[in-house]
Amino acid sequence: MLETYIHKNSRFVVGLMSGTSLDGIDAALVRIGGQGLDADIELAAFTTVPYSGEVREKLKQACSLEHSSAAMLCGINFYLGRLFADAVRRLAALAGIAPDEIDLIGSHGQTVWHIPAASEERWWEVPSTLQIGDISVIAKETGIPVVGDFRTADMAVGGQGAPLVPYFDYMFLRHPSKGRIAQNIGGIGNCTVIPAGASSNGIFAFDTGPGNMLIDQAVYRLSGGERSYDEGGAWAARGKANQVLLDRMLEHPFFAIRPPKTTGREAFGAFYAEQWLEEAQSAALAPEDIVATFTAFTAQSIVRNYRDFIFPSYRIEEIIVSGGGAHNRTLMKMIEEELPAGCKLTASEEWGIDGDAKEAIAFAVFADHYMFGLPNHLSSATGASRDIVMGKLALPN
Repeated sequence: MLETYIHKNSRFVVGLMSGTSLDGIDAALVRIGGQGLDADIELAAFTTVPYSGEVREKLKQACSLEHSSAAMLCGINFYLGRLFADAVRRLAALAGIAPDEIDLIGSHGQTVWHIPAASEERWWEVPSTLQIGDISVIAKETGIPVVGDFRTADMAVGGQGAPLVPYFDYMFLRHPSKGRIAQNIGGIGNCTVIPAGASSNGIFAFDTGPGNMLIDQAVYRLSGGERSYDEGGAWAARGKANQVLLDRMLEHPFFAIRPPKTTGREAFGAFYAEQWLEEAQSAALAPEDIVATFTAFTAQSIVRNYRDFIFPSYRIEEIIVSGGGAHNRTLMKMIEEELPAGCKLTASEEWGIDGDAKEAIAFAVFADHYMFGLPNHLSSATGASRDIVMGKLALPN
């Protein structure tokens, strides 16, 4: 099977991604020719299969210490694998191809817990990460080989398991004379710093903090569960950020940590959002002012990371944004207002990269690299001791 794969001139690979925003499964069908950094990558089809409200809330519980259990994780791991398999079938139908025309699947899975640093109090909490959506279930249900569980390999050699997409950013966005930041705004925000003319070991990346996560939780609660996100930033646009509350939120210790650093729902999830929602409501803030404050928190935390850890050492001329946050016009405007003169903010579509599909495409590329035995991450981005081949393979037979 491996020999057949690597001798194909062109491969159809599906990338699957379910992020910290818990909005659904992104599925990208990618045609790949060649190999490594110079591979020819073409997006053939893309779809997002939304989670039902019931599934989304169950995943939120799975990502919390208060509501999760071993039994829940055991069951939802397989259940989510079936949803991923169904997303592959839907994508194939959308693309007008049979599932057996797909050569490989690369699945990120759904992160439910991430421990980037060891606990001083609990000896068993070593640096580790857990993604669910079992790859054997996906392989058996689709009849297609699946590469998954990427992050664990990076952490096994001292990395933080994130961010991984910087390898993809380097492939597509490096420039000989312009310094760039590739900023993704999903549930969590993360950035890739690509200095002008940099080699792969000159790239670094880190999580900037919450992306859409707090905004989505606020909108969900304030709308009585009728909305799951602030479409286009319209709600925030009607409000005014409360500076007192905003300043206190920005005191979170994560923002002072030097890169490399990662975070997730365990730090900025529903429990964290609810604390600040209670504070805001106690201060009698209007719903639109609360959403505006949470949106400003994301914008200012992103740019604060730039000011503290990037701008003092690198000349950055372009910031290229992908992910759901790129559709939030209010958030984009807030970020732009915080940037220094001469620093241009654009969406990744202007560079030929579908911002919604980007991470799913990346995991298709990572799976393809795995099959060729090629490193598929940047140790300079994650803090790993060396570049390695990430992933595990599940066969359909």
